[in-house]
Amino acid sequence: MTELLKISLPDGSVREVEAGSTPADIAAAIGPGLAKAALAARVDGEVRDLNRPFEGDAELALITSRDEADALELARHDYAHVLAEAVQALYPGTQITFGPATGDGFYYDVMAPASREPFSSEDLPDIEAKMREIIKADKPLRREVWSRQQLIDKWESEGETFKAEWAKELPENEELTVYWSGDDWLDMCRGPHLASTGKLDPDAFKLMRVAGAYWRGDQRNAQLTRIYGTGWLNKKQLKQHLHNLEEAAKRDHRKLGREMDLFHLSDVAHGSVFWHPKGYRIWRELESYMRRKMDGGGYREIKTPQVMDARQWEQSGHWGKYRENMFVIPDEVPNTEDDGPVISGEADWMALKPMNCPAHVLVFKQGITSYRDLPIRLGEMGCCHRNEPHGALHGLMRVRQFTQDDAHIFCTEAQVVEEVRKFCELADGVYKDFGFKYEIKLATRPEQRFGSDEDWDKAEQELRDAVVEAGMATEEFGWEELPGEGAFYAPKLEWHLTDAIGRTWQVGTIQSDRVLPERLDATYIGEDGDKHRPVMLHRAIFGSYERFIGILIEHFAGKVPVWLAPVQAVVAPIVSDIDGYAEEVRAKLEAAGIRVNADLRNEKINYKVREHSLAKVPHILVVGKREAEEGKVTMRTLGEKDQQVLTLDEAMAMLIKAATPPDLLI
Repeated sequence: MTELLKISLPDGSVREVEAGSTPADIAAAIGPGLAKAALAARVDGEVRDLNRPFEGDAELALITSRDEADALELARHDYAHVLAEAVQALYPGTQITFGPATGDGFYYDVMAPASREPFSSEDLPDIEAKMREIIKADKPLRREVWSRQQLIDKWESEGETFKAEWAKELPENEELTVYWSGDDWLDMCRGPHLASTGKLDPDAFKLMRVAGAYWRGDQRNAQLTRIYGTGWLNKKQLKQHLHNLEEAAKRDHRKLGREMDLFHLSDVAHGSVFWHPKGYRIWRELESYMRRKMDGGGYREIKTPQVMDARQWEQSGHWGKYRENMFVIPDEVPNTEDDGPVISGEADWMALKPMNCPAHVLVFKQGITSYRDLPIRLGEMGCCHRNEPHGALHGLMRVRQFTQDDAHIFCTEAQVVEEVRKFCELADGVYKDFGFKYEIKLATRPEQRFGSDEDWDKAEQELRDAVVEAGMATEEFGWEELPGEGAFYAPKLEWHLTDAIGRTWQVGTIQSDRVLPERLDATYIGEDGDKHRPVMLHRAIFGSYERFIGILIEHFAGKVPVWLAPVQAVVAPIVSDIDGYAEEVRAKLEAAGIRVNADLRNEKINYKVREHSLAKVPHILVVGKREAEEGKVTMRTLGEKDQQVLTLDEAMAMLIKAATPPDLLI
């Protein structure tokens, strides 16, 4: 009697199929439309090939292009394999290594044959053409299970030294697989893959660039060529992505920072920012805004030292986790085990603080705290230092010295949900003031962590409950959980902002921590007269001022809101005879609190307007003889075609309103 397997579908129905059947068989049985649209299958939660047979009763969900995240991951994985196949077809003797999918595409690391120079951007058109040929050939992608020795023998016989090295390190007791492309090319891979190369759109990818890469990421090893590509499900998506890249290049905060004279970066201070007067004005306005928000939220601002004894970092647990990213004074410190002893003899090792939390615990511990005093909310515009790798530094987005809008809330367990709910509402108001949409994610316990499972259970549930009470655990707020992505001491809520061109930035966070109060012996006196541990909530909204300013510059393409603009208006006379009136207008606007300059240079008015427009000045007030006689100005607003002729009082009223921070508008 033929064995029948029961396959449960998402609609609740169950289909009985013969042993050896595949998800593709079920798709075909449901209908030709689904058979054509199906790209892969999720079997008992695991993404698999359509043609991989069921191994027993299972739950099945078919993946189509509507399941965009899964579909893109599969397509990009396949594009990487097609890239490797194309390179070897065009240039026999090329060695291949590995090529994963990335956030917007794929890459593959290869070594050119000894007979030619390393690959360059000039080779990309030919490789693209070969890839399209392979895709259009609709070659079946077929999975096979091989032994480790089979893999080693194949790669060694074909001179694939990198693949052979890797194969020798594979475990013998695991299922090892290869994927054939047709009958003439294969790569070792865990999969899954699409059913054939023809499932890819030949017009939905583009090779972008080449770069150097070391085998296994080690500069002591052979240098390879990494070929990068971007891959999508259809031509429309590719076109939009390329447009976004062009737009991102125009908005690059480093480029705009130079053009607007906001800041500069220098080799004399890798990873630190030299803020110019205009850039620091943006910083000061943001800082004033955040102070008002924190004052209104019941936070008390403190200031803590930049340099602290290494014993403090050892006790907090950061030494074992962050030592390689800390600036230590002196810089020579004995090697230690994680959490092992730091100090030997009378050496006095110090470190620049990479975060503010241990210092805030020390402030909390001064004196005796009663449960009646809780919650205590301590805030700091805290400057921190982290020794980020040189190659990871990126303008304002990744720096070594940064300042956080940091705060820590010390509270009882019973107060956690309410405090997190209040923070959710505070963060919501801030992001809306800047016009950002956002999503909230819960990052849960990582494998390597401090604290008991019981405490992690409590902390994660408290964060969930707070988001529910805030009304934000909904599709509108993109609520989702990120397993394993919490900090080593606490789970956290993350706020992911979406900018004007669709990119996301993780900025705000709140973490529910029971570990640090325990390690640093923070206590309060409870209602019962005994000592108790507070829960410590770590929270920030901007994240760091440097990065948030970089995000703002790119989000607004330099045209930041008027209340943040370093120069909010420029008065530009058409002829020098009007300089006196221009200076009078400037003085009145300045007295009203407007950041305003008068451009009295002997230049044509079109030149002045163009120059100040490029500098992203929000308003240019042009004055000529008629305006001087009538007490008026002609206002040109950045980004608008039409100009307005206004009385000086009307212009002042408009500018004052535009220059008022959103939290101060009545």
